[in-house]
Amino acid sequence: MSQPSVCRLRCAAQNYAWGKLGTDSKVAQYIKGFDDFTIESNKPYAELWMGTHPSGPSSLIAQPTTFLKDVIKSNPELITPELAKIFDGDLPFLFKVLSVGKALSIQAHPDKKLGKELFEKYPNIYKDPNHKPEMAVAITEFEALCGFRPLEEIIDFLSEYPEFRDIVGNNVASSFIQTVSGRECSKNVEEIESNKVALRQLFTSLMTADSNNVVTCVKTLISRIQHYDNPKGSTQELLVRLNEQFPGDVGIFCVLMLNYIKLAPGQAMFLGANEPHAYLFGDCVECMATSDNVVRAGLTPKFKDVPILVNMLTYRYGSAKSQALTPIPYYNSPTSLLYDPPIEEFSVILTNLDTQCRSEVFKGIAGPSIFIITEGKGFLRIENKSEVLEPGSVFFVGANISITLELAADCDKLISYRAFCALK
Repeated sequence: MSQPSVCRLRCAAQNYAWGKLGTDSKVAQYIKGFDDFTIESNKPYAELWMGTHPSGPSSLIAQPTTFLKDVIKSNPELITPELAKIFDGDLPFLFKVLSVGKALSIQAHPDKKLGKELFEKYPNIYKDPNHKPEMAVAITEFEALCGFRPLEEIIDFLSEYPEFRDIVGNNVASSFIQTVSGRECSKNVEEIESNKVALRQLFTSLMTADSNNVVTCVKTLISRIQHYDNPKGSTQELLVRLNEQFPGDVGIFCVLMLNYIKLAPGQAMFLGANEPHAYLFGDCVECMATSDNVVRAGLTPKFKDVPILVNMLTYRYGSAKSQALTPIPYYNSPTSLLYDPPIEEFSVILTNLDTQCRSEVFKGIAGPSIFIITEGKGFLRIENKSEVLEPGSVFFVGANISITLELAADCDKLISYRAFCALK
């Protein structure tokens, strides 16, 4: 399409070791349509980046040497002058597809203040000064660790798993239980803060435990539980699985402190700054502020920054449901849902066309957007122009541009995810 306000994108793939292999990866499936791309069966395809981040910038398919970032810089009206001023003339978000074959690190992302400090002190590790709130929407069944469990669950696990108690130390475990028992669900501000202090002490003791003791405790734990009947998706099955991926790693015990979340396709979770999490398995779309800052502390061969991680966390605790983000109909649409997290950089629209509703007209959004087709075939209509849509089609749509998505006549489904930023 010649007009710069709507352009088809060629997007960068990241081949991190945790990605699904070959055609098992949604990322590989989505990028196989590129002319010069061949899927390698033993190669991991972990992430597809859609946006302007310098570590994986998108370019225009019609003009392969032209990057989306340059188009936006030259045409600030594509993101509106107001957003161009707020976000320094750049796209406010980074949109991704993730295909997770094995666990990502136990990690958290800094808020703006900490992001700036880390970038100034350690620019070789933390590559930009931004914060990185993020949201994940499941494409397939998706597993993750996210946020601290309810305190009563952690108390139960300290009893059920003596290896957990051994690794944090009996004094720390007893102090934690004594502090939080009877007020696990308290609404009293002082008691909540006291609970958080105890939780921080427990988590710090875990993450700073002697590495030899960690290996010993993990071996004892796994030898005890691996012969049990551990159904897929149970806590014990996950412990065994993570040890197969990262033998003797302290992050294995994080399963007993963090919520184990399972998302069905279309379900979502929002991860605010300074909240611990780890993706475990499955495919999702993910949207975040334009940053690549990650503070890691377990389940990774990469650099671990344990002191920063244990000091940066909020130590909020609660059920897995508290991490969920529930969508609402997008302007009363019968086919589209809006995922609207409590931050300014992005929201996401999921559209599912079928034989009952074969097309949808979208009025212009007061800001930039990027959408990807994840399933089915159809057409993108803009005035008198048309583009074919298939899995992996990615388009940038400039501010205030109306578009129509239409299901192909020989297809019964068209699913798209659209990230956007608009002044609220």
